[in-house]
Amino acid sequence: MIPERLPAAEWLERSETQQIFAALDGAEGTTRAVGGIVRDTLMGRLRPDSDIDMATELLPVAVMQRAKAHGIAAYPTGIEHGTVTLRLNETSVEVTTLRRDVETDGRHAQVQFGTDWTEDAKRRDFTMNALYCGPDGALFDPLGGAGDALNGRVRFIGQAAERIAEDGLRVFRFFRFTASHGGERLDPEGLAACQDAAGRLDHISAERVGAEMWRMLGLAKVALTLAVMNEIGLLALSREILAALVRYEALGGAGAAAQLSIVAGGDLDAFQERWRLSNAVVDTAKRIAAAASLASADQIARAVYAFREDAIEALAVAAARENWPRERLMESARELGRLPDPTMPVSGKDLLDSGIKAGPEVGKTLARLETLWIESGFSLSKDELLAQI
Repeated sequence: MIPERLPAAEWLERSETQQIFAALDGAEGTTRAVGGIVRDTLMGRLRPDSDIDMATELLPVAVMQRAKAHGIAAYPTGIEHGTVTLRLNETSVEVTTLRRDVETDGRHAQVQFGTDWTEDAKRRDFTMNALYCGPDGALFDPLGGAGDALNGRVRFIGQAAERIAEDGLRVFRFFRFTASHGGERLDPEGLAACQDAAGRLDHISAERVGAEMWRMLGLAKVALTLAVMNEIGLLALSREILAALVRYEALGGAGAAAQLSIVAGGDLDAFQERWRLSNAVVDTAKRIAAAASLASADQIARAVYAFREDAIEALAVAAARENWPRERLMESARELGRLPDPTMPVSGKDLLDSGIKAGPEVGKTLARLETLWIESGFSLSKDELLAQI
């Protein structure tokens, strides 16, 4: 059963949201919430940090004028595309004028503003993303997307091949949404269109592809989807890597950086270049990979000392990469849990105070004591370490 209204949701009942609706004639149907916020509310999977998007018949200039008249801050963040960001207290809303595509080249679309809600819906990617609601939560579903959303069916609007021709990134979005909202059940028509387009996507920027892949790697269930992407040529992953991803998923892992460390197969720099990933993202993946290597060598204490919290993720990565027996993983986890906070109790100053002269000998001695301390599972005290000098 498809409800006529959305279930109660904090974002919709919020005073600031209602004030923005009121400023833009939401009660008269001139402005509606749209897209992910509506879809996820309907599906019961709303996140606290979900963005609020609205569509409106009003032109961008009129949106800014209405906002100013009602004491709402307005910023022309994408005004050339018809988008204005409104902010009231801590609530931000992106408001975009209804549009229809007049020309596309596979990357960017030339659009015209309009007042036709169905035309605006038709230019979107999937039916579940073409959902709207008014300030009272009343659903407006011009393309039958509510049923698809409730059934977890990721279906292109109209002809899948035409939607992909408008924007090739929709191939990657199809797989991401199928993993996140479709239970990894791939719509046959959509999959066939994606397979047909797989060899013609070189024009898409690495940044856009990387953003989609990074979001995909953060999902709890994505191994099957990545395997299908591999099969049709969107990825080039070995059987060993695909098997490791399945095992990592079975262990309950869902860390994007951890999955990236598995996918990269030891060549994270190449994946950073291919997907234009940030240094921070890749550095975290490298730390997890390095900690996993230490864990594989049964050097849990050293992994904890060198990589702290990243060592926790690394256990699952090591177990997945090498197909550890369950007993080994459990014992490694117990060992990690028994380790105290790894703060080296001896400093260079302590060595100087003990009579060692300043110079290279201080560093050598400190490194030797550090190794002894790590190998003891961080159990040796300061006095016990100094006694080793």
